[in-house]
Amino acid sequence: MKKTGILLLILQLCFHTTNAQTTLNANGEGETYELINSVLAPDRDAVEDPDCSHSGFGRHIDEIFDNELNTHIFRFHIHKTPDDDRCINSDRQRNEIKTYNLSPDNLKGIEGETVIYKCKFKLDTDFQPSKSFTHIHQLKAVGGSEAKIPLMTLTLRKADPDRMELRYAESTSQTTLKKVDLSLFKGVWVEVTETVTYGESGKYAISIVKVDRGDELFSYLNDNIRTWKTEADFIRPKWGIYRSLNDADNLRDEIVSFANFSIEEVDGSLTIDDNLLERIVLYPNPTTDVISIKGLSNDVFDKVIIYNTLGKIIISTNVDVNPLIDVSLLDEGVYFLQLKSRNKSIKNIMFIKNSH
Repeated sequence: MKKTGILLLILQLCFHTTNAQTTLNANGEGETYELINSVLAPDRDAVEDPDCSHSGFGRHIDEIFDNELNTHIFRFHIHKTPDDDRCINSDRQRNEIKTYNLSPDNLKGIEGETVIYKCKFKLDTDFQPSKSFTHIHQLKAVGGSEAKIPLMTLTLRKADPDRMELRYAESTSQTTLKKVDLSLFKGVWVEVTETVTYGESGKYAISIVKVDRGDELFSYLNDNIRTWKTEADFIRPKWGIYRSLNDADNLRDEIVSFANFSIEEVDGSLTIDDNLLERIVLYPNPTTDVISIKGLSNDVFDKVIIYNTLGKIIISTNVDVNPLIDVSLLDEGVYFLQLKSRNKSIKNIMFIKNSH
């Protein structure tokens, strides 16, 4: 059976001690902006809100307890009127959080670095997107000639049917990489995992799964894609709601809920020859019975681990030169083979297990 979707390319898993991970979790009602700033930009301002045009409402990001997740969450409010874009633009509305030049260095994506971004979000069951754009997440450059257009964007769009789009700008013009029916995301908590290796020949992977069952609703993977912007200082994430008012009659007041933000830098300081890493391949891939690891040296690696898409260890074994690993009993699907050296994860390779 052919694979029906490309799942997340995991370059590193979040519990590795070699990674620098920063998390932002709601912790109770009150002082929400202070909490966000303490993580994303200590003693600064990481919130772009419409409070100035709608001060009577109060803060447009708050926190409540969510019984489904059994934890506190962030709620991002946007109102059809009078909210605008920071009292700067009246044809659009923005309520987002971000990292920026005054944020800690480990929250900025730089060329050659791999970063894993995670969050959970939930849309209302009757959510109405704009025909032009309703962004809920962006990866955007700071500095350089191409900074105006985001590198990657998750946007919601009114259509027939309404849809979620993954938008990409190699330079200054955008294209849609993939789109999916928006109804899949309404009224349910989903978790987004996005892995980016920044560079002229970079890598990008995203997976969105339902929190309650783990069903994958959306995925995209490209291991040879430009993920950098000309002369950029760094690339930073933004989350929230940023929408056009070009078709305001079709919009309404909305709340987008978020939880469990995470930014994780992968340690790129490898002491192993990059040429050695490039020689390592899995064969055959896809496979039905066995996986052979070509180009492997047990002088360098000491452990082979296979994970499923939920991060559960399925197989763990010591390294042999060019080992054959029996995967015949694995269920059909996508898996990740990880090579370890002195307890550090060095290389991860995705493979597909097909049925006989």
